[in-house]
Amino acid sequence: MRALVGGNMRIDGDMGVQGDMGVDGDINMNGTMTTVSKTDNTASPIRPVEIDAASPGSNSRIAIVDVDGLLIDRNFSGFGSMGENPVALFREKMRWIESDPTISAVVLRINSPGGGVTASDMLAHQLQHLKKARGIPVVACLMTTGTGGAYYLATHADAIVAHPTSVVGGIGVILNNYNMEDTLGQFNIVSLPIKSGDKIDVGSPERMMQREERDLLQAMADEFHERFIAQVRSSRGDRLVVTSGTNAANMDELEDADGEMPEDEPGDLIPFDGRVVSGQQARSLGLVDQTGYLDDAVSLAGSMAGLSSSPALVLLRRDNDRAMSEFDVTPNVPMTSILPIQLPGLDRSAMPTFLYLWQPDPSIVTANGG
Repeated sequence: MRALVGGNMRIDGDMGVQGDMGVDGDINMNGTMTTVSKTDNTASPIRPVEIDAASPGSNSRIAIVDVDGLLIDRNFSGFGSMGENPVALFREKMRWIESDPTISAVVLRINSPGGGVTASDMLAHQLQHLKKARGIPVVACLMTTGTGGAYYLATHADAIVAHPTSVVGGIGVILNNYNMEDTLGQFNIVSLPIKSGDKIDVGSPERMMQREERDLLQAMADEFHERFIAQVRSSRGDRLVVTSGTNAANMDELEDADGEMPEDEPGDLIPFDGRVVSGQQARSLGLVDQTGYLDDAVSLAGSMAGLSSSPALVLLRRDNDRAMSEFDVTPNVPMTSILPIQLPGLDRSAMPTFLYLWQPDPSIVTANGG
């Protein structure tokens, strides 16, 4: 290589470079150059990122823990995704807060339709462990969506704040199952399972589900639903409003086959039938404590922690995860299917899962393993 540059160069004592630099002649470079590329984009540990400085004289901090997207106990893969396991990531954040005595309160910033029954319960258990270990207040703030397992998690906080326009509720259970027997038959594909245990393939899309098999799965769904309802009743207590009446439309929905109302109070069924409501309606039903915004949730958490001055706000992020404000979202979008055509039940790499999930979007079916 030959380079020709004219001019003068002067280097001052403080390493300032002034003037021109000239090189006239050959430049030879010998040796080995090694570059290191970080292939694991989740390898860096969680670190606190301060987004709002504390007022003078305050050394307390409030941690904002973001809970976004599907809550499934597995790593997500997809274009632009961090590939994180939401359950493992949440545990890492809880562990970090447990070890930091400067954290005086926690705000769960939740924007999720929910997820797996077990995954949601694991998140709630981890939050309970933090509260037991530190005894600091936790406030849940429901953003656009706080339904299913996300609301289940929120009920384990000390208080719940929802935006007036949030979608809240979804207290129900769903298990997605599909009968692909006729579809497979069109391609002359016949299932020939070799099994021991007559019910080992309950829920298989390769054959029609028998009534007794459906009853088995329904009993499990009912059990998980009752667990969800019991948690809401226990958490919300007297704050949960049970209306004494209902309108004509609801009366029609609640009547049984004989045209009679069930023994339970009509209003008692309203929050627990899986429906979603607005944040404002959720406040009226006692599903949340107040309507407001993230700033209100932070103020409430600070007040509950007895902080007289404005504390610092911190996010818990990895080095390669942006964190410019409390509204930044970690990119963690799951790959919906490995198949070019997404047919529910056809992708056998994903197993069906009982879900605490509000599921109006068909693409969630393959994303969550349903």
